[in-house]
Amino acid sequence: MFWPRPRGATVDDRLFIDLGPLPNALIFAAAALVVGVAGIALTKRADVLADRTGLGEAIVGAVLLGIATSLSGTVTSVVSALEGAVSLSTSNALGGIAVQTAFLAVADIFYRRANLEHAAADATNLVQVALLILMLSVPLVAWSTPNVTVWAIHPASILLFAIYLGGLRLSETVRHRPMWKPEQTPETRHDMPEAESENAPSTTLLAFELFLLIAAVGVAGWLIAETARALSTQTGMSQAMMGTLFTSVATSLPELVTTVAAVRRGALQLAVGGIVGGNTYDVLFLAFSDTAYRDGSLYHAMDERQIFLVATGLVVSALLLLGLLRRERRGIGNIGFEGILILTVYAGAVAMQIVQG
Repeated sequence: MFWPRPRGATVDDRLFIDLGPLPNALIFAAAALVVGVAGIALTKRADVLADRTGLGEAIVGAVLLGIATSLSGTVTSVVSALEGAVSLSTSNALGGIAVQTAFLAVADIFYRRANLEHAAADATNLVQVALLILMLSVPLVAWSTPNVTVWAIHPASILLFAIYLGGLRLSETVRHRPMWKPEQTPETRHDMPEAESENAPSTTLLAFELFLLIAAVGVAGWLIAETARALSTQTGMSQAMMGTLFTSVATSLPELVTTVAAVRRGALQLAVGGIVGGNTYDVLFLAFSDTAYRDGSLYHAMDERQIFLVATGLVVSALLLLGLLRRERRGIGNIGFEGILILTVYAGAVAMQIVQG
């Protein structure tokens, strides 16, 4: 059956479109499975590297784990932007922030001793959430100001990179010279190196395994982007809904599995740091995508649905920050007030996307 060719489609796109909806859906599901399985393996290796390097779970979670698990989402957004699918590109990036924060509330269920935000108290994670809120504000400012670009790149993209790098430097400073420390309680879990077995792999082998896993996640992200665009054309579903409800969830699966796996391993700072670090890196999707998008400023190509996702990301991030500061020991069903509110906001955002079609 012949399917209409979308704007900016290439010969490779034609291949996926000609496959039909069912094969594309199967490829999409298989790629999402690869992303999820690789995410579990990434968590184990990141936890070991956090101990060996002395960087700590919060830093390794925010940088290494956050970037590695977000790679599939990066590829999805950049490939989509390169091919002119702005709505899919930006909805994937921004929708991932909300769903990944919701994953943290889900992971809280698996930690029975106390509320996760209480037990994982760490100044570095507070800095990362504040950094995320600051970075999410930049696209709003860019969208509401005049359309100015240099080589088709908006200055906001350069600013996002500068804020991200400066935030990482600040996080490292806070880890070594903290001016704020959480009150210690029996439920507070400290980031302490774990003893390794004698047959533990070398650091070189560990790094090589990480490289292979990250490469697999990257390829899976490309398949998710291509099949998602084809499915959007074949099913008539808008790219905004496809990005918000499907690609953002599929490319965020590593965050879900790594967060739950980290919680079950007792690496609580790694769990929170991985989610928050992944979210800050997800905002950089917009900067990468703006560079790939050749028709001007990506921020000015966004519509009200993407701005709504930015606002949703700001709301759930602020709720998470309040939860980390409040440190409620126990809530309803072992989930604190911030977890319940985050899940409620995310459910409302999904419902809004469905209503808008």
